Amino acid sequence: MFDFNDIALFVQVVRYGSFSEAGRRLGMPPNTVSRRIQGLEDQLGSRLMQRSTRKLTLTDAGQGFYDRCTEAVDSLQQASQDLTAGRKVPSGLVRVASTANFLDFYTPAAAAAFLEEYPQVRLEFLLDDAMVDLIADRIDVAFRGGADSETGYIAHRMPVPPIALFASPDYVGKHGIPRTLAELTRHRCLTMPHPSSRALWRLQGSDGVEEQVEVAGPFAAGNTRALHQAALAGLGIALLPSVVTVADIARGALVPVLPQYSRGNQSLCVVYPSHRQVSPAVKAFVTSVMRKFEQAFALHGP
Repeated sequence: MFDFNDIALFVQVVRYGSFSEAGRRLGMPPNTVSRRIQGLEDQLGSRLMQRSTRKLTLTDAGQGFYDRCTEAVDSLQQASQDLTAGRKVPSGLVRVASTANFLDFYTPAAAAAFLEEYPQVRLEFLLDDAMVDLIADRIDVAFRGGADSETGYIAHRMPVPPIALFASPDYVGKHGIPRTLAELTRHRCLTMPHPSSRALWRLQGSDGVEEQVEVAGPFAAGNTRALHQAALAGLGIALLPSVVTVADIARGALVPVLPQYSRGNQSLCVVYPSHRQVSPAVKAFVTSVMRKFEQAFALHGP
């Protein structure tokens, strides 16, 4: 089988006009260049060039071979250069997995700003509170709360603002606002589905001591986005990530409830499907998301 590197070398020798100049430009001893071209000729069974002390002259066979090979060699070199450049400039599709409310925090406006900065990148989101198979679903990066190691590789973990209690002004106007954690038992609380009629909330007070209270309400849902929407609709008091309530509080759609209590020590894990090299596009997107979380933590963190 022919060594295509030798064919590419032959093209370069012709262009540079001598073994010595080709060797100098390619960082190769001239005698090595000459030996490899002779080996190529032996494989082809045809003389490609006439050698003299001053210059190289192509034979008819050499000229025909050069004419047919030069375009292919140039195309391969360009493909290699394009691929190398692609590794440096963020580009291509990034498939992202996260919880259902991810875009409530990393909003479409934030995604638009990212895509304006990196116009060669495309984003595709798989948003579900259930765990997904990163390999089977061709996920490039997943953002997950808590300590999640499973079969993925946690590349980065950072603290995030706590989960806290919120309700709408409409709910507070109708039902009042609890003054102690124990008073939550008399309020409509929005919870995840639970086998019993009551759910157990564990929260830390301002002194760092954990307390617990059993709560119940008329509405339960299996993801935080639904609970968020239910709180906005005035259905009750919900435990929500502080980072997704910033805009709601600013426009008066939600108010904090018992702000001295929260579920702290939260963390965000960035999970990759394997230890393989992470593309520049994925790195750029992760950096963008992390910057948003750092900004939110600066505003709402302890």
